Amino acid sequence: MDLKARVSYLQGLAAGLELPRESKESRLLNGIIEVLHDFASEWEAANRAREELEDYLENLDEDLGRLEEVVYDGEGPEDDRYIEVRCPNCGEMVCFESDLLADGEPLEVTCPECEAVVYSTGAPERGDGDALRAGDEDL
Repeated sequence: MDLKARVSYLQGLAAGLELPRESKESRLLNGIIEVLHDFASEWEAANRAREELEDYLENLDEDLGRLEEVVYDGEGPEDDRYIEVRCPNCGEMVCFESDLLADGEPLEVTCPECEAVVYSTGAPERGDGDALRAGDEDL
């Protein structure tokens, strides 16, 4: 039985008490039932909104999944194509392609926020001395 039906049942029980309409008890009981009815209405509205949000999020998740397939060519973002390094100066995560290291040429990666050097010629300049590959849990 839903909330509105239960409140209606209580309304019937209260009417069956046959209290004088203007008595304190009758006004109190009817006031409580009216508040319960308002709560039941709000509860139903909130449930409808929640269901709509669930549908929306499910569709958004599916769209995001399709977008990830296109952007990452089905490999996902956790592959080793990228290296992430946290800037020791401002804490910003800086990401660059690991292919840049393969050619053996000197490399200096700077933070786009504060322009501090975060990676230089294969030697990361992080607080703990290690580069963080995409997908690693080192936060």
